[in-house]
Amino acid sequence: MSPGASCSGVPAPRLPAGRQTLLLPATPLFVSNCAINRQNTRSVSSSSGRAIALKRSFVVSGGITWVDGVEEELMELQKSHEQSSVKLKKRPPLRRGKVYPQLAVPEHIPRPSYVGGKRPQELPAIRQIHNAEGITGMKAACKLAARVLDFAGTLVKPSVTTNEIDRAVHHMIVEAGAYPSPLGYGGFPKSICTSVNECVCHGVPDSTQLQNGDIINIDVNVFLNGYHGGTSRTFVCGEASESIKHFLKAAEECLERGISVCRDGVNYRKIGKKISQ
Repeated sequence: MSPGASCSGVPAPRLPAGRQTLLLPATPLFVSNCAINRQNTRSVSSSSGRAIALKRSFVVSGGITWVDGVEEELMELQKSHEQSSVKLKKRPPLRRGKVYPQLAVPEHIPRPSYVGGKRPQELPAIRQIHNAEGITGMKAACKLAARVLDFAGTLVKPSVTTNEIDRAVHHMIVEAGAYPSPLGYGGFPKSICTSVNECVCHGVPDSTQLQNGDIINIDVNVFLNGYHGGTSRTFVCGEASESIKHFLKAAEECLERGISVCRDGVNYRKIGKKISQ
């Protein structure tokens, strides 16, 4: 191959004699398809701004001129780019893992009325209006659920299984004298719901191991002194990509906007409309 030609057919531009300064772009390019163009000594600036003396220049497909004095730096940038691509590589579609038997609840802990049945109970026809005692009971149940959810979030780490999270949360709930509300509801076999990635909601904890970059929604509900308290949150396992961060921020904003219209007498559809907007 003659000097000044490239593998891609793009002619190598002839640089004027004297010192030249070229800047590397932020995104590295591949250097496999290039030809050596032997010219006078040049100098370039690396990404750190350091001037490097060079003896040969390269032409990368696309017509961009490089020089062999920055080969090592270019290879490092390319290696970093490849590692980043591996880190953000999509994991395979979610598959159901092994579901282990449900955990026991001490006999002295009161159960909701639906436990033992195979189908969820029908909603009462009469609207419930809680007095001060009922509101106090609900607040206590909700505070426990929030505390349990915070604890569950600390367990979200790469290689941890959703079943391990369920087991730890189950023990915390029963030690507080409460019953895990999902357990036995319509035959649900576990004490919390864990929804990983594309699982929309009410995922069943199993042997699935969390991986770096996963998102997992943990739904905690407790039955304490005759009242249910529930809450959920989406956690990131390890490091999140920018698209995931944007997604979670948008979801949180929708939640806050939905809450902002909640008051006595507001129809449910207005909450949904506010979120859709």
